[in-house]
Amino acid sequence: MNLLILSANRNLYSTRRLVTAAEERGHTVKVMNVRKSYAVLSKGELDIYYGDHKIENVDAVIPRIGASLTVYGSSMLRQFEMKHIFTPVSSLALVRSRDKLRALQILAKEGVAIPKTAVAKQPTDIESLIKIIGGAPLVVKLLEGTQGKGVVLAESKTAAKSVIEAFYGLNPEQQAQVRARLSRQDRD
Repeated sequence: MNLLILSANRNLYSTRRLVTAAEERGHTVKVMNVRKSYAVLSKGELDIYYGDHKIENVDAVIPRIGASLTVYGSSMLRQFEMKHIFTPVSSLALVRSRDKLRALQILAKEGVAIPKTAVAKQPTDIESLIKIIGGAPLVVKLLEGTQGKGVVLAESKTAAKSVIEAFYGLNPEQQAQVRARLSRQDRD
């Protein structure tokens, strides 16, 4: 089987491990930096290029697309899907998996235990929001953060208020991406 791994860095452990595992099973594997790929569209044609090379003869695509490349990476993945090339993770699943609020909404709807969580674009009454959550200690998160970035444990109401105000004090360009989530810390 001819496999293509979409990854921004072929030297990442997870990417290297996928290559090794596939080759051990007799598959041919190529790694394509999704940043350097582009889609070419015309009537009845949905091509993907890497530099000046048209990508052909691919049986399956494995996405290893980082959060910063979600939109572009999912577009490239969708191009492969439209060519009926198998992928274990659809472009829609990739986009949805990056939406933390949606994931929490689905879990809560299905009765899965999650920390009490409040999401606010820019609360006008931070003290009420903290009270609704159940008070400190609590975790304050940026909804856009990844790998632990943008996560702060606020052990007191004062600390929580300070962190939330700091998140909303970012410059206007950054502020548009800020979504704070307050989760009551699990005390068990």
